[in-house]
Amino acid sequence: MLVIDAVGIIQFANETCSTLFGYTPGQLVGQPIALLIPERFHLRHGAHLRGYLRDPTSREMAARASDLVARRADGAEFPAGIRLSPFSDGAEHFVAAAIRDMTERRAISDALVLAREEADKANRAKSRFLATASHDLRQPLQAIHLINASMQKLTASLPDLRELVRHQSLAIDTATRLLNTLLDISRLESGAIEPKLTAVSLASAFGDLSQEFEPAAAAKNLHLEFAGTQAVISTDRVLFTQLLQNLIGNALKYTERGFVRVSVATEREAVVIKVEDSGVGIPEDKLERIFEEYYQIGPQGTQRLGVGLGLAIVREVSRLLGYSVSVTSTPGKGTCVSVRVPGHRAVPTADMPVLQDPAPKMTSPPSGRRLILIEDNDSVRMATELFLSLEGFDTRAAATVAEAEILLADIRPGDILITDYHLNGTLTGLDMITQLRIQQGRDVPAILLSGDLESMMRAIKTSIPRCRFLSKPVDTQSLLTAISELSGA
Repeated sequence: MLVIDAVGIIQFANETCSTLFGYTPGQLVGQPIALLIPERFHLRHGAHLRGYLRDPTSREMAARASDLVARRADGAEFPAGIRLSPFSDGAEHFVAAAIRDMTERRAISDALVLAREEADKANRAKSRFLATASHDLRQPLQAIHLINASMQKLTASLPDLRELVRHQSLAIDTATRLLNTLLDISRLESGAIEPKLTAVSLASAFGDLSQEFEPAAAAKNLHLEFAGTQAVISTDRVLFTQLLQNLIGNALKYTERGFVRVSVATEREAVVIKVEDSGVGIPEDKLERIFEEYYQIGPQGTQRLGVGLGLAIVREVSRLLGYSVSVTSTPGKGTCVSVRVPGHRAVPTADMPVLQDPAPKMTSPPSGRRLILIEDNDSVRMATELFLSLEGFDTRAAATVAEAEILLADIRPGDILITDYHLNGTLTGLDMITQLRIQQGRDVPAILLSGDLESMMRAIKTSIPRCRFLSKPVDTQSLLTAISELSGA
Protein backbone atom coordinates (compact mmCIF):
# COMPACT_ATOMS: atom_id res chain seq x y z
CA MET A 1 0.00 0.00 0.00
CA LEU A 2 1.34 3.41 -1.02
CA VAL A 3 -0.03 6.89 -0.53
CA ILE A 4 1.00 9.52 -3.10
CA ASP A 5 0.41 13.26 -2.98
CA ALA A 6 -0.79 15.53 -5.79
CA VAL A 7 2.71 15.87 -7.31
CA GLY A 8 3.50 12.16 -7.25
CA ILE A 9 5.63 11.98 -4.07
CA ILE A 10 5.25 8.91 -1.85
CA GLN A 11 3.96 9.95 1.58
CA PHE A 12 3.33 6.50 3.06
CA ALA A 13 4.43 2.90 2.40
CA ASN A 14 3.45 -0.17 4.42
CA GLU A 15 5.78 -2.98 5.47
CA THR A 16 4.71 -5.27 2.58
CA CYS A 17 6.53 -2.93 0.18
CA SER A 18 9.81 -4.45 1.41
CA THR A 19 8.73 -7.85 0.06
CA LEU A 20 7.19 -6.54 -3.16
CA PHE A 21 9.70 -3.85 -4.16
CA GLY A 22 12.82 -4.57 -2.08
CA TYR A 23 12.68 -1.08 -0.51
CA THR A 24 11.91 -0.40 3.17
CA PRO A 25 9.07 2.03 3.88
CA GLY A 26 11.65 4.58 5.04
CA GLN A 27 13.50 4.35 1.74
CA LEU A 28 10.29 5.00 -0.24
CA VAL A 29 8.70 7.86 1.71
CA GLY A 30 9.68 11.18 0.15
CA GLN A 31 10.64 9.59 -3.19
CA PRO A 32 8.77 10.18 -6.44
CA ILE A 33 6.50 7.35 -7.53
CA ALA A 34 8.56 7.22 -10.74
CA LEU A 35 11.18 5.32 -8.67
CA LEU A 36 8.93 2.22 -8.95
CA ILE A 37 8.24 2.61 -12.66
CA PRO A 38 10.60 1.55 -15.51
CA GLU A 39 12.23 4.61 -17.11
CA ARG A 40 10.66 3.93 -20.54
CA PHE A 41 7.23 4.59 -18.99
CA HIS A 42 8.08 7.82 -17.10
CA LEU A 43 6.63 10.26 -19.64
CA ARG A 44 3.49 8.23 -20.16
CA HIS A 45 2.98 7.80 -16.42
CA GLY A 46 3.36 11.54 -15.79
CA ALA A 47 0.61 12.29 -18.32
CA HIS A 48 -1.64 9.59 -16.81
CA LEU A 49 -1.11 10.93 -13.30
CA ARG A 50 -1.98 14.50 -14.26
CA GLY A 51 -5.08 13.34 -16.11
CA TYR A 52 -6.19 11.20 -13.19
CA LEU A 53 -5.76 13.98 -10.64
CA ARG A 54 -8.01 16.26 -12.70
CA ASP A 55 -10.88 13.80 -12.16
CA PRO A 56 -9.87 11.31 -9.45
CA THR A 57 -12.09 8.26 -8.93
CA SER A 58 -11.73 4.87 -7.33
CA ARG A 59 -10.82 2.44 -10.09
CA GLU A 60 -8.60 -0.35 -11.30
CA MET A 61 -5.77 0.92 -13.48
CA ALA A 62 -5.70 -0.20 -17.15
CA ALA A 63 -7.92 -2.87 -18.60
CA ARG A 64 -4.93 -4.55 -20.21
CA ALA A 65 -2.51 -6.06 -17.69
CA SER A 66 0.34 -5.66 -20.19
CA ASP A 67 0.11 -1.87 -19.70
CA LEU A 68 1.16 -2.08 -16.05
CA VAL A 69 4.75 -2.89 -15.15
CA ALA A 70 6.53 -2.09 -11.85
CA ARG A 71 10.26 -2.06 -11.01
CA ARG A 72 11.94 -3.52 -7.94
CA ALA A 73 14.99 -2.12 -6.16
CA ASP A 74 17.30 -4.52 -8.06
CA GLY A 75 15.91 -3.36 -11.42
CA ALA A 76 13.78 -6.45 -11.99
CA GLU A 77 10.31 -5.82 -13.44
CA PHE A 78 6.97 -7.51 -12.79
CA PRO A 79 3.40 -7.13 -14.09
CA ALA A 80 1.36 -5.14 -11.58
CA GLY A 81 -2.28 -4.82 -10.69
CA ILE A 82 -3.11 -1.43 -9.15
CA ARG A 83 -6.26 -0.18 -7.44
CA LEU A 84 -6.51 3.60 -6.94
CA SER A 85 -8.59 5.35 -4.26
CA PRO A 86 -8.44 9.17 -3.95
CA PHE A 87 -8.98 10.95 -0.60
CA SER A 88 -8.41 14.41 0.89
CA ASP A 89 -7.02 15.77 4.14
CA GLY A 90 -8.28 19.30 4.35
CA ALA A 91 -7.10 21.11 1.22
CA GLU A 92 -4.52 18.45 0.35
CA HIS A 93 -5.33 15.64 -2.07
CA PHE A 94 -3.82 12.16 -1.99
CA VAL A 95 -4.17 8.83 -3.79
CA ALA A 96 -3.95 5.45 -2.05
CA ALA A 97 -2.59 2.73 -4.35
CA ALA A 98 -2.98 -0.97 -3.59
CA ILE A 99 -0.37 -2.81 -5.69
CA ARG A 100 -0.28 -6.55 -6.41
CA ASP A 101 2.29 -8.76 -8.17
CA MET A 102 0.37 -10.26 -11.13
CA THR A 103 3.14 -12.56 -12.38
CA GLU A 104 1.41 -15.83 -11.50
CA ARG A 105 -2.01 -14.64 -12.59
CA ARG A 106 -0.58 -13.37 -15.89
CA ALA A 107 1.09 -16.73 -16.50
CA ILE A 108 -2.21 -18.56 -15.91
CA SER A 109 -4.08 -16.11 -18.15
CA ASP A 110 -1.51 -16.44 -20.94
CA ALA A 111 -1.67 -20.23 -20.69
CA LEU A 112 -5.46 -20.17 -20.94
CA VAL A 113 -5.37 -17.83 -23.95
CA LEU A 114 -2.78 -20.01 -25.65
CA ALA A 115 -4.80 -23.17 -24.95
CA ARG A 116 -7.94 -21.54 -26.34
CA GLU A 117 -6.10 -20.40 -29.46
CA GLU A 118 -4.69 -23.88 -30.00
CA ALA A 119 -8.10 -25.47 -29.53
CA ASP A 120 -9.70 -23.01 -31.97
CA LYS A 121 -6.89 -23.60 -34.45
CA ALA A 122 -7.34 -27.38 -34.22
CA ASN A 123 -11.10 -27.07 -34.61
CA ARG A 124 -10.74 -24.83 -37.67
CA ALA A 125 -8.22 -27.24 -39.18
CA LYS A 126 -10.63 -30.13 -38.60
CA SER A 127 -13.49 -28.24 -40.18
CA ARG A 128 -11.39 -27.16 -43.18
CA PHE A 129 -10.16 -30.72 -43.68
CA LEU A 130 -13.63 -32.22 -43.66
CA ALA A 131 -15.02 -29.49 -45.89
CA THR A 132 -12.17 -29.96 -48.39
CA ALA A 133 -12.17 -33.76 -48.21
CA SER A 134 -15.90 -34.16 -48.79
CA HIS A 135 -15.39 -35.26 -52.40
CA ASP A 136 -12.93 -38.00 -51.48
CA LEU A 137 -15.06 -39.17 -48.56
CA ARG A 138 -18.12 -39.52 -50.76
CA GLN A 139 -16.40 -41.49 -53.54
CA PRO A 140 -16.34 -44.92 -51.84
CA LEU A 141 -19.95 -44.46 -50.70
CA GLN A 142 -20.91 -43.67 -54.28
CA ALA A 143 -19.31 -46.91 -55.51
CA ILE A 144 -20.94 -49.02 -52.78
CA HIS A 145 -24.32 -47.41 -53.39
CA LEU A 146 -24.26 -48.15 -57.12
CA ILE A 147 -22.98 -51.70 -56.65
CA ASN A 148 -25.80 -52.30 -54.17
CA ALA A 149 -28.34 -50.99 -56.71
CA SER A 150 -26.94 -53.41 -59.32
CA MET A 151 -27.11 -56.28 -56.83
CA GLN A 152 -30.77 -55.50 -56.11
CA LYS A 153 -31.50 -55.89 -59.81
CA LEU A 154 -29.46 -59.09 -60.14
CA THR A 155 -31.05 -60.72 -57.05
CA ALA A 156 -34.66 -59.90 -57.99
CA SER A 157 -35.47 -63.63 -58.38
CA LEU A 158 -33.61 -64.69 -55.21
CA PRO A 159 -35.77 -63.61 -52.22
CA ASP A 160 -33.33 -64.56 -49.45
CA LEU A 161 -30.36 -62.85 -51.07
CA ARG A 162 -32.47 -59.87 -52.06
CA GLU A 163 -33.42 -59.35 -48.41
CA LEU A 164 -29.74 -59.25 -47.43
CA VAL A 165 -29.07 -56.73 -50.16
CA ARG A 166 -31.99 -54.64 -48.91
CA HIS A 167 -30.48 -54.54 -45.41
CA GLN A 168 -27.17 -53.56 -46.95
CA SER A 169 -28.94 -50.70 -48.72
CA LEU A 170 -30.36 -49.44 -45.41
CA ALA A 171 -26.88 -49.50 -43.86
CA ILE A 172 -25.48 -47.56 -46.82
CA ASP A 173 -28.25 -44.97 -46.53
CA THR A 174 -27.50 -44.55 -42.81
CA ALA A 175 -23.77 -44.09 -43.46
CA THR A 176 -24.55 -41.56 -46.19
CA ARG A 177 -26.86 -39.58 -43.92
CA LEU A 178 -24.28 -39.46 -41.13
CA LEU A 179 -21.51 -38.40 -43.50
CA ASN A 180 -23.67 -35.64 -44.98
CA THR A 181 -24.49 -34.36 -41.50
CA LEU A 182 -20.84 -34.37 -40.42
CA LEU A 183 -19.76 -32.52 -43.56
CA ASP A 184 -22.60 -30.02 -43.23
CA ILE A 185 -21.61 -28.95 -39.71
CA SER A 186 -17.93 -28.83 -40.68
CA ARG A 187 -18.55 -26.56 -43.66
CA LEU A 188 -20.69 -24.27 -41.53
CA GLU A 189 -18.12 -24.04 -38.73
CA SER A 190 -15.20 -23.51 -41.12
CA GLY A 191 -16.84 -20.43 -42.64
CA ALA A 192 -16.74 -22.02 -46.08
CA ILE A 193 -20.37 -21.09 -46.79
CA GLU A 194 -21.69 -17.61 -47.53
CA PRO A 195 -25.46 -17.16 -47.83
CA LYS A 196 -26.77 -16.47 -51.33
CA LEU A 197 -30.08 -14.66 -50.87
CA THR A 198 -33.00 -15.18 -53.26
CA ALA A 199 -36.77 -14.86 -52.96
CA VAL A 200 -38.12 -18.18 -51.65
CA SER A 201 -41.81 -19.08 -51.54
CA LEU A 202 -42.54 -20.90 -48.29
CA ALA A 203 -45.35 -22.81 -50.03
CA SER A 204 -42.86 -24.11 -52.61
CA ALA A 205 -40.30 -25.02 -49.95
CA PHE A 206 -42.98 -26.77 -47.88
CA GLY A 207 -44.09 -28.73 -50.94
CA ASP A 208 -40.58 -30.09 -51.49
CA LEU A 209 -40.21 -30.95 -47.80
CA SER A 210 -43.59 -32.70 -47.78
CA GLN A 211 -42.53 -34.97 -50.63
CA GLU A 212 -39.24 -35.70 -48.88
CA PHE A 213 -40.61 -36.58 -45.44
CA GLU A 214 -44.07 -38.01 -46.17
CA PRO A 215 -42.74 -41.59 -46.64
CA ALA A 216 -40.96 -41.46 -43.27
CA ALA A 217 -44.09 -40.09 -41.57
CA ALA A 218 -46.30 -42.71 -43.22
CA ALA A 219 -43.96 -45.49 -42.07
CA LYS A 220 -44.64 -44.44 -38.44
CA ASN A 221 -48.35 -43.67 -39.02
CA LEU A 222 -47.76 -40.02 -38.19
CA HIS A 223 -49.75 -37.11 -39.61
CA LEU A 224 -47.31 -34.71 -41.32
CA GLU A 225 -48.96 -31.34 -41.90
CA PHE A 226 -47.71 -28.20 -43.65
CA ALA A 227 -49.78 -25.04 -43.28
CA GLY A 228 -50.87 -23.19 -46.39
CA THR A 229 -49.11 -19.85 -46.77
CA GLN A 230 -48.47 -17.09 -49.29
CA ALA A 231 -45.38 -15.82 -47.43
CA VAL A 232 -42.16 -15.22 -49.34
CA ILE A 233 -38.82 -14.51 -47.69
CA SER A 234 -35.39 -13.48 -48.89
CA THR A 235 -33.05 -16.28 -47.85
CA ASP A 236 -30.51 -18.82 -49.02
CA ARG A 237 -32.79 -21.59 -50.27
CA VAL A 238 -30.22 -24.36 -49.73
CA LEU A 239 -29.43 -23.33 -46.14
CA PHE A 240 -33.06 -22.57 -45.30
CA THR A 241 -34.15 -25.98 -46.57
CA GLN A 242 -31.33 -27.62 -44.63
CA LEU A 243 -32.49 -25.90 -41.43
CA LEU A 244 -36.08 -27.16 -41.84
CA GLN A 245 -34.92 -30.63 -42.90
CA ASN A 246 -33.11 -31.04 -39.60
CA LEU A 247 -36.01 -29.72 -37.53
CA ILE A 248 -38.60 -31.91 -39.28
CA GLY A 249 -36.31 -34.94 -39.25
CA ASN A 250 -35.69 -34.47 -35.54
CA ALA A 251 -39.41 -34.13 -34.83
CA LEU A 252 -40.18 -37.35 -36.74
CA LYS A 253 -37.36 -39.14 -34.97
CA TYR A 254 -38.74 -38.42 -31.48
CA THR A 255 -42.45 -38.81 -32.25
CA GLU A 256 -44.03 -42.26 -32.11
CA ARG A 257 -47.70 -41.29 -32.45
CA GLY A 258 -49.72 -38.25 -33.38
CA PHE A 259 -48.40 -35.48 -35.61
CA VAL A 260 -45.61 -33.27 -36.85
CA ARG A 261 -46.90 -29.86 -37.91
CA VAL A 262 -45.15 -26.98 -39.73
CA SER A 263 -46.88 -23.59 -39.54
CA VAL A 264 -46.18 -19.95 -40.35
CA ALA A 265 -47.21 -16.77 -38.54
CA THR A 266 -46.52 -13.28 -39.88
CA GLU A 267 -45.85 -10.79 -37.10
CA ARG A 268 -45.04 -7.09 -37.23
CA GLU A 269 -41.28 -7.59 -37.01
CA ALA A 270 -40.81 -11.22 -38.00
CA VAL A 271 -42.02 -14.21 -39.95
CA VAL A 272 -42.21 -17.09 -37.46
CA ILE A 273 -41.97 -20.68 -38.68
CA LYS A 274 -42.92 -23.33 -36.11
CA VAL A 275 -42.19 -27.05 -36.17
CA GLU A 276 -44.43 -28.77 -33.60
CA ASP A 277 -44.72 -32.43 -32.68
CA SER A 278 -46.60 -34.67 -30.26
CA GLY A 279 -43.48 -36.58 -29.32
CA VAL A 280 -41.71 -37.46 -26.11
CA GLY A 281 -40.76 -33.88 -25.28
CA ILE A 282 -37.61 -32.52 -23.66
CA PRO A 283 -37.00 -32.10 -19.92
CA GLU A 284 -36.53 -28.47 -18.90
CA ASP A 285 -32.99 -29.07 -17.64
CA LYS A 286 -31.98 -30.41 -21.08
CA LEU A 287 -33.34 -27.54 -23.21
CA GLU A 288 -30.14 -25.49 -22.95
CA ARG A 289 -27.99 -28.36 -24.25
CA ILE A 290 -29.94 -29.69 -27.22
CA PHE A 291 -28.14 -27.41 -29.72
CA GLU A 292 -24.71 -28.64 -28.62
CA GLU A 293 -22.76 -30.83 -31.02
CA TYR A 294 -22.99 -34.60 -30.42
CA TYR A 295 -25.50 -34.15 -27.60
CA GLN A 296 -28.47 -36.53 -27.63
CA ILE A 297 -31.12 -36.75 -24.95
CA GLY A 298 -31.83 -40.41 -25.67
CA PRO A 299 -35.34 -40.56 -24.18
CA GLN A 300 -36.76 -43.91 -23.25
CA GLY A 301 -38.86 -45.53 -25.94
CA THR A 302 -37.09 -44.00 -28.94
CA GLN A 303 -34.31 -45.42 -31.04
CA ARG A 304 -30.97 -43.64 -30.90
CA LEU A 305 -30.21 -42.47 -34.43
CA GLY A 306 -27.50 -40.21 -35.82
CA VAL A 307 -24.71 -38.55 -33.88
CA GLY A 308 -26.48 -35.54 -32.39
CA LEU A 309 -25.55 -32.93 -35.00
CA GLY A 310 -28.97 -32.07 -36.45
CA LEU A 311 -29.79 -29.25 -34.03
CA ALA A 312 -26.17 -28.06 -34.04
CA ILE A 313 -26.64 -27.52 -37.79
CA VAL A 314 -29.86 -25.62 -37.06
CA ARG A 315 -27.92 -23.38 -34.66
CA GLU A 316 -25.13 -22.68 -37.18
CA VAL A 317 -27.48 -22.09 -40.13
CA SER A 318 -29.66 -19.76 -38.02
CA ARG A 319 -26.59 -17.78 -36.99
CA LEU A 320 -25.44 -17.55 -40.60
CA LEU A 321 -28.85 -16.35 -41.83
CA GLY A 322 -29.47 -14.01 -38.90
CA TYR A 323 -32.44 -15.95 -37.49
CA SER A 324 -33.25 -16.67 -33.86
CA VAL A 325 -34.42 -20.09 -32.67
CA SER A 326 -36.34 -20.89 -29.48
CA VAL A 327 -37.69 -24.14 -28.06
CA THR A 328 -40.59 -24.92 -25.75
CA SER A 329 -41.38 -28.45 -24.67
CA THR A 330 -43.46 -30.51 -22.28
CA PRO A 331 -42.21 -34.03 -21.48
CA GLY A 332 -44.68 -36.60 -22.71
CA LYS A 333 -46.66 -34.08 -24.77
CA GLY A 334 -44.37 -32.67 -27.42
CA THR A 335 -42.00 -29.95 -28.54
CA CYS A 336 -42.28 -26.71 -30.53
CA VAL A 337 -39.26 -25.10 -32.23
CA SER A 338 -39.81 -21.52 -33.44
CA VAL A 339 -37.59 -19.93 -36.09
CA ARG A 340 -37.91 -16.13 -36.25
CA VAL A 341 -37.00 -14.64 -39.62
CA PRO A 342 -36.47 -10.84 -39.31
CA GLY A 343 -39.31 -8.83 -40.81
CA HIS A 344 -37.05 -7.02 -43.28
CA ARG A 345 -36.45 -10.39 -44.98
CA ALA A 346 -40.14 -10.68 -45.95
CA VAL A 347 -40.70 -10.20 -49.70
CA PRO A 348 -43.96 -8.84 -51.17
CA THR A 349 -45.52 -11.58 -53.30
CA ALA A 350 -45.83 -9.14 -56.19
CA ASP A 351 -42.02 -9.12 -56.41
CA MET A 352 -41.83 -12.89 -56.96
CA PRO A 353 -40.87 -13.96 -60.48
CA VAL A 354 -43.55 -15.89 -62.36
CA LEU A 355 -42.43 -19.48 -62.80
CA GLN A 356 -43.59 -21.53 -65.75
CA ASP A 357 -44.87 -25.02 -65.13
CA PRO A 358 -42.08 -27.51 -65.74
CA ALA A 359 -42.40 -29.98 -68.56
CA PRO A 360 -43.84 -33.35 -67.46
CA LYS A 361 -41.19 -35.77 -66.33
CA MET A 362 -40.71 -39.17 -67.89
CA THR A 363 -41.18 -41.96 -65.39
CA SER A 364 -38.56 -44.29 -66.87
CA PRO A 365 -35.53 -43.65 -69.08
CA PRO A 366 -35.53 -45.16 -72.57
CA SER A 367 -33.33 -48.24 -72.83
CA GLY A 368 -30.64 -48.32 -75.46
CA ARG A 369 -29.75 -44.63 -75.21
CA ARG A 370 -26.02 -44.02 -75.36
CA LEU A 371 -24.35 -42.49 -72.30
CA ILE A 372 -20.80 -41.18 -72.09
CA LEU A 373 -19.39 -41.39 -68.56
CA ILE A 374 -16.28 -39.49 -67.40
CA GLU A 375 -15.11 -40.57 -63.94
CA ASP A 376 -11.48 -40.71 -62.76
CA ASN A 377 -12.18 -42.93 -59.73
CA ASP A 378 -11.87 -46.57 -60.85
CA SER A 379 -14.35 -48.01 -58.33
CA VAL A 380 -17.00 -45.37 -58.96
CA ARG A 381 -16.57 -45.62 -62.73
CA MET A 382 -16.91 -49.41 -62.70
CA ALA A 383 -19.95 -49.31 -60.39
CA THR A 384 -21.69 -46.58 -62.39
CA GLU A 385 -21.05 -48.32 -65.70
CA LEU A 386 -22.37 -51.62 -64.32
CA PHE A 387 -25.54 -50.04 -62.93
CA LEU A 388 -26.34 -48.12 -66.12
CA SER A 389 -25.63 -51.13 -68.32
CA LEU A 390 -28.01 -53.26 -66.24
CA GLU A 391 -30.63 -50.54 -66.76
CA GLY A 392 -30.29 -51.08 -70.50
CA PHE A 393 -28.09 -48.16 -71.51
CA ASP A 394 -25.22 -48.31 -73.98
CA THR A 395 -22.59 -46.87 -71.61
CA ARG A 396 -19.12 -45.73 -72.74
CA ALA A 397 -16.72 -44.83 -69.92
CA ALA A 398 -13.52 -42.78 -69.78
CA ALA A 399 -11.08 -42.48 -66.88
CA THR A 400 -9.15 -39.44 -68.07
CA VAL A 401 -9.75 -36.24 -70.00
CA ALA A 402 -7.67 -37.63 -72.88
CA GLU A 403 -9.82 -40.78 -73.06
CA ALA A 404 -12.96 -38.65 -72.81
CA GLU A 405 -11.88 -36.48 -75.75
CA ILE A 406 -11.67 -39.59 -77.95
CA LEU A 407 -15.22 -40.67 -76.99
CA LEU A 408 -16.61 -37.15 -77.29
CA ALA A 409 -15.20 -36.78 -80.79
CA ASP A 410 -17.82 -39.36 -81.86
CA ILE A 411 -20.72 -37.94 -79.84
CA ARG A 412 -24.09 -38.16 -81.56
CA PRO A 413 -27.41 -36.36 -81.19
CA GLY A 414 -29.31 -38.00 -78.34
CA ASP A 415 -26.16 -38.98 -76.40
CA ILE A 416 -25.97 -37.79 -72.80
CA LEU A 417 -22.73 -36.84 -71.06
CA ILE A 418 -22.34 -37.83 -67.38
CA THR A 419 -19.23 -36.42 -65.70
CA ASP A 420 -17.77 -35.90 -62.26
CA TYR A 421 -17.01 -32.28 -61.43
CA HIS A 422 -13.52 -32.95 -60.04
CA LEU A 423 -11.30 -34.59 -62.64
CA ASN A 424 -7.58 -35.25 -62.36
CA GLY A 425 -5.85 -32.45 -64.21
CA THR A 426 -6.62 -28.80 -64.84
CA LEU A 427 -10.11 -29.26 -66.31
CA THR A 428 -13.31 -29.78 -64.35
CA GLY A 429 -16.39 -31.62 -65.53
CA LEU A 430 -18.03 -28.25 -66.10
CA ASP A 431 -15.12 -27.25 -68.33
CA MET A 432 -15.62 -30.45 -70.34
CA ILE A 433 -19.32 -29.69 -70.83
CA THR A 434 -18.61 -26.10 -71.87
CA GLN A 435 -15.89 -27.05 -74.37
CA LEU A 436 -18.01 -29.83 -75.86
CA ARG A 437 -20.96 -27.50 -76.39
CA ILE A 438 -18.73 -24.95 -78.11
CA GLN A 439 -17.31 -27.64 -80.40
CA GLN A 440 -20.74 -29.07 -81.21
CA GLY A 441 -22.49 -25.75 -81.52
CA ARG A 442 -25.41 -27.05 -79.44
CA ASP A 443 -26.39 -27.68 -75.82
CA VAL A 444 -25.31 -31.29 -75.43
CA PRO A 445 -27.40 -32.76 -72.56
CA ALA A 446 -25.24 -33.39 -69.51
CA ILE A 447 -25.34 -34.55 -65.90
CA LEU A 448 -22.74 -33.13 -63.52
CA LEU A 449 -21.92 -35.07 -60.34
CA SER A 450 -20.22 -33.50 -57.34
CA GLY A 451 -19.09 -34.60 -53.90
CA ASP A 452 -19.66 -31.04 -52.67
CA LEU A 453 -22.65 -29.90 -54.70
CA GLU A 454 -23.48 -26.84 -52.56
CA SER A 455 -20.02 -25.28 -52.96
CA MET A 456 -20.04 -26.05 -56.67
CA MET A 457 -23.47 -24.51 -57.18
CA ARG A 458 -22.43 -21.35 -55.39
CA ALA A 459 -19.52 -20.99 -57.83
CA ILE A 460 -21.87 -21.14 -60.86
CA LYS A 461 -23.01 -17.61 -61.66
CA THR A 462 -25.54 -18.33 -64.44
CA SER A 463 -28.00 -21.12 -65.17
CA ILE A 464 -26.85 -23.89 -67.51
CA PRO A 465 -29.55 -25.20 -69.87
CA ARG A 466 -30.09 -28.94 -70.38
CA CYS A 467 -27.80 -29.79 -67.47
CA ARG A 468 -28.66 -31.59 -64.24
CA PHE A 469 -26.63 -31.35 -61.03
CA LEU A 470 -26.54 -34.32 -58.65
CA SER A 471 -24.76 -34.70 -55.33
CA LYS A 472 -22.63 -37.73 -54.51
CA PRO A 473 -23.40 -40.31 -53.35
CA VAL A 474 -26.04 -40.13 -56.07
CA ASP A 475 -29.43 -41.67 -55.45
CA THR A 476 -29.97 -44.11 -58.33
CA GLN A 477 -33.55 -43.02 -58.90
CA SER A 478 -32.41 -39.39 -59.13
CA LEU A 479 -29.84 -40.41 -61.74
CA LEU A 480 -32.42 -42.29 -63.81
CA THR A 481 -34.86 -39.39 -63.50
CA ALA A 482 -32.22 -36.93 -64.72
CA ILE A 483 -31.51 -39.14 -67.72
CA SER A 484 -35.24 -39.31 -68.45
CA GLU A 485 -35.63 -35.54 -68.29
CA LEU A 486 -32.70 -34.95 -70.61
CA SER A 487 -33.86 -37.67 -73.00
CA GLY A 488 -37.19 -35.92 -73.38
CA ALA A 489 -35.71 -32.41 -73.56
